[in-house]
Amino acid sequence: MSKYLPEGELWRTPENRLALSSPERLAAAAAAGAVLEAFVPKCDKDYRLRPDLGVMPGVIAREEGALGVREGLTREIALITRVGKPVQFVVTGFSADEQGAPVAVCSRRLAQERCRRDYLDRLVPGDVLPAVVTHMEGFGAFCDVGAGVPALLPVDRISVSRISHPADRLQVGQKLRTVLAGRDASGRLTLSLRELLGTWEENAAEIEVGETLTGAVRSVEPYGVFVELRPNLAGLAEHTPGVEPGQACVVYVKSMNPERMKIKLNLISAGGPAPQPPLRYFFTGDHMDRFRYSPEPCKKVVETVFG
Repeated sequence: MSKYLPEGELWRTPENRLALSSPERLAAAAAAGAVLEAFVPKCDKDYRLRPDLGVMPGVIAREEGALGVREGLTREIALITRVGKPVQFVVTGFSADEQGAPVAVCSRRLAQERCRRDYLDRLVPGDVLPAVVTHMEGFGAFCDVGAGVPALLPVDRISVSRISHPADRLQVGQKLRTVLAGRDASGRLTLSLRELLGTWEENAAEIEVGETLTGAVRSVEPYGVFVELRPNLAGLAEHTPGVEPGQACVVYVKSMNPERMKIKLNLISAGGPAPQPPLRYFFTGDHMDRFRYSPEPCKKVVETVFG
């Protein structure tokens, strides 16, 4: 496991607690260049983050608050939104406040640079990495993949079953296992989740014809209603008036056809908001070269090739 974890994962570790337990140990951690983590109760009017290190206050200058701030590529909102949350940083020195009390001078940017250089830049497409959801937009979920470095999980890569918004599947603060899909020319990472949530056969193996199940209405078309049975598995029921996307429903499984990846359903009832289904990771390894979702007999090949 990488030593660079998403923010919030480091501050309760024994090593971090020890480094923040006394001024002497904090100085030793600073001399060693250790990445530490502490809670931020305040961002002042000059956009300086003020982490509470316990043994003394800390200060992170605006341009040291995140990668891209000093170049004008990252806005101050990236600093303000860290208030009330833990941040990772490197202690670069010590100073004194107006009363002469010691203050730790810290850099979050430096911790992020090291995370990119020593960890993220060494990853290749298909590598599995932990991530934490930080915020969501209609087009995808932004995730912390280490020391607060952001990566994008596009909405169409969250699951095979289509969703209209990442909030249909995820929550802010949720811990994920993701797979690296690629990176752009600036080094920004794109993640994927659907390849870890199982093939059609793996998900369908848990369902039998004749069963009555709960599901979620994902889309309503003139020819039928698509119902999600698992994050990576959906079936089709006949069109039913009054049914809307996002509703919870109860369905009866009429038939299953692996050669066409088809599941026919009878819609028994629908109403109320659908709860978020739990994520089940079928793939537990550290790297995958390819992922084939469709069964071997199926003429339609649905797969992801990494690299």
